[in-house]
Amino acid sequence: MIQHIWLVTNSCQFYPLVLSLTNNLARWNFGQFVATSCFKYIFELYTIFMSLIKDIYSLNFYQHIADQFSQVNPDFNKEQFITRIFSPDFNTMEWKQRTKHTTQTLHEFMPSNFPEAIALITQVVENLIAAGYPGGLEYVIFPDYIETYGVEHFETAVQSLEIITQFITCEFAVRPFIIKYKGQMISIMEQWARSPNAQVRRLASEGIRPRLPWAMAIPFLKKDPSPILPILDLLKNDVSETVRRSVANNLNDISKDHPDILLAIAKNWKGISKNTDGIIKHGCRTLLKQGHPEILHYYGLEGTDFEVSDLHIATPYVKVGEYVFFSFQIENTHAQSKPLRLEYGLYYQKSNGLMSRKVFKISEKIYLSAEKNRIERRQSFKVITTRKFYIGKHKISIIVNGRETSEMEFDLI
Repeated sequence: MIQHIWLVTNSCQFYPLVLSLTNNLARWNFGQFVATSCFKYIFELYTIFMSLIKDIYSLNFYQHIADQFSQVNPDFNKEQFITRIFSPDFNTMEWKQRTKHTTQTLHEFMPSNFPEAIALITQVVENLIAAGYPGGLEYVIFPDYIETYGVEHFETAVQSLEIITQFITCEFAVRPFIIKYKGQMISIMEQWARSPNAQVRRLASEGIRPRLPWAMAIPFLKKDPSPILPILDLLKNDVSETVRRSVANNLNDISKDHPDILLAIAKNWKGISKNTDGIIKHGCRTLLKQGHPEILHYYGLEGTDFEVSDLHIATPYVKVGEYVFFSFQIENTHAQSKPLRLEYGLYYQKSNGLMSRKVFKISEKIYLSAEKNRIERRQSFKVITTRKFYIGKHKISIIVNGRETSEMEFDLI
């Protein structure tokens, strides 16, 4: 299991994945999961990972880091650095605490002058890149160093961010600079959007997201995202899937506060390329789940063209830890082939007795005239750390092109 996790950390820069999994099951850059069972597997994997993640800060890692710094700075005291790292309370620290502890300890052994210190860190990163080392999560200490000690050193810091993000993402470290320097920093990020390096271009989009999960908030961009738009426009047809996924996530963030902006962009970008159309579709996912009328019209999704019948819940009483099984029939009643976005809503019981709906996608495809299908699904009530279940009435509804149709209750016991 650990080997599989490690592959993810090294091949995809796992840090953004860890952050975004807790926010949205369907969001992030390394791939698109299309099955509920797969979502659940990833969350189980994530839960296991979080219990082990602190162990990436191992003796081997610190010896490796100490060796790297002693190569660029002969005065670096490797033995004392290792001793200071493994303080009496090190074993009780969780991942975030170990990260910050490592950053602070490294600072004690670096020149007090930030430009001198970050020059050494940058040289270490360049050496690691040249030697072919993958940028795993443990190296987040480098962007954390810039975020912690470099905000008052704009020019030096942004130059190092551009280099270090090619090894380990700096999307969180850049946000204090956006807040402090606003347009000056955004102009730099617009330059990054033209970089030949895909990770630098991704930083231009990901770092400026209005709702980047777990990241420092940027209120002025959430209120007015217009400074972001020139950057996204530069990246709308990027050759890198990782960059395009970041642009889509940025658009999805914007849509939650300014759906009209996303709708305008969708109309302007439509048909530019297959990749750009893919960005728009993924960026519209929240509006599609909400059944926003204009975005449904944009994709030609008409709920009146289909008929749902014979909704049946095979398990009207579901125990916590088990599944609710349900099925229904869907038919295209129109004389022509029509697109169908098929979803179901699960209304969870809340602690106050009210219900809260979560939407799950089933499929999206063209249905021929008079095409009829029987759909069967199941939904797990296995106990997970991200949701607390409350016994009582729950409800399943079928959503056809954004329009809620048949619904039926069942009991969680």
